[in-house]
Amino acid sequence: MQRRFFLQGAALMGCSIAAHPLGTTLTLADVPSDHRLVVIILRGAMDGIDVLRPLGAPGFADLRPTILQEDGAALDGFYALHPGLAGLMPLWSAGELAFAQAVATPYRDKRSHFDGQDLLEAGTGMDVAPGMSRDGWLNRMLQAMPSVASETAYAFGREAMPVLAGGAPVRHWSPDLTLAITAQNRLLLEQVYHDDPLFREAAAQAIDLAEATAIFEAGEEARATEAAMGTAPDQPVFASVDALVDFAADRLSGETRIAAFSQIGWDTHSGQRNAILAPLQRLEASILRLRARLGPVWERTTLLAMTEFGRTVRENGSRGTDHGTGGVMLMAGGAIRGGRVFGIWPGIGESDLYAGRDLMPTADVRAYAAWAMRGLYGLDRDTLERTVFPGLDIGADPGLIL
Repeated sequence: MQRRFFLQGAALMGCSIAAHPLGTTLTLADVPSDHRLVVIILRGAMDGIDVLRPLGAPGFADLRPTILQEDGAALDGFYALHPGLAGLMPLWSAGELAFAQAVATPYRDKRSHFDGQDLLEAGTGMDVAPGMSRDGWLNRMLQAMPSVASETAYAFGREAMPVLAGGAPVRHWSPDLTLAITAQNRLLLEQVYHDDPLFREAAAQAIDLAEATAIFEAGEEARATEAAMGTAPDQPVFASVDALVDFAADRLSGETRIAAFSQIGWDTHSGQRNAILAPLQRLEASILRLRARLGPVWERTTLLAMTEFGRTVRENGSRGTDHGTGGVMLMAGGAIRGGRVFGIWPGIGESDLYAGRDLMPTADVRAYAAWAMRGLYGLDRDTLERTVFPGLDIGADPGLIL
């Protein structure tokens, strides 16, 4: 009996959190390459022009009188980084952090989180109705690569991430039951499995993951309360972030090459100035810890953080922003050509906006993911445009990968 099958069956000792799309999942896969790709789905529609602030755009501050009370860290003569991500500035200086502004999927107008996330993870156009796709673009990439094997894969939450769902051999850890184990019971299990190294390691790993999920669930509940009250977190709750990132980094330092997980909390309809701080802290902590834990492997790593759509350019009456269109994509890692903002700025004048309210998309977010795949794994253009992202014209190479 192989360890990965035991772990899959270890759902009986699991700890469950909210189901997709509001839960956080971690999925891992192995491919025949030395390059690592990490995809983070930012659920809730991250405000791209709050994270990457176009301070050089005339009239921007007037559109956000309560949200924009401090400029942030200057990146160039036009953009500044939100103060909540100030810890990433050393990566920007080192060329390990970049952004693509004014990006979007083909999804337009209805602005449903569920449909937007479905389309983002499916990687399809509007010719495939949201919710109808049965596989994700990362899995289709795996299917297009030779000799793909699953080293191991896990998912926190009741469902695996759709972005890696499909026919390629990807494993999932999807517990459904609550784990309530005392120190004495854990000691008993350790004694039972002491003389069997295969099951000893697997049992300890399953319990550690379940306990980490319990920590995450408690931390997310506290964060949700803070966001609802419009208060800033006094102390960052990083225990759950650390557990998830450490688990991913441990696998990525070995045979695993593809990791995908999600982070929630980006739906900032009210009190955005405070409400966005918790997810920003969580994202920053994830990137910095992943970089530290991967060590030299970071030099061969590309991280892509993307969200289902952006938010309105003007703040609303609740001092937040509503569902929009154009957003931002964050890219990090030692394998990227960072220290720059990719994409074409569309402007925020009345005639520049999409539907008179949103940042106009000037690029497809899938194209950046496609060029990352091409640079990391050598997939040809035809495979990317026909199989991985069917119907997409990936355009010219933006030069994302070194």
